[in-house]
Amino acid sequence: MPAIQDHDYLRLCAELATELGISQSSARRRVELAASKIGAKDLMSRKEVATTLLADAQNERSQGDHDQGQVLDRLLEAEPLDEKFMLED
Repeated sequence: MPAIQDHDYLRLCAELATELGISQSSARRRVELAASKIGAKDLMSRKEVATTLLADAQNERSQGDHDQGQVLDRLLEAEPLDEKFMLED
């Protein structure tokens, strides 16, 4: 599936990426995943999802819940599927 090239949608994803400290492609995937969970298929619905995620991220940051150490800890937690995986013996 080709990537959406709408300027407003890409701007929202870029702002979300900046707010969360992740790459733009990761932010776009996060929006796509959230949109697919609610069944949003058209561009306007995806923009609404991106706007909601951005507002949530900004609210979290303004409330002081966006401590970089806590964010890094959450990012480094193993997924339940990968908890017992070892790269080396």
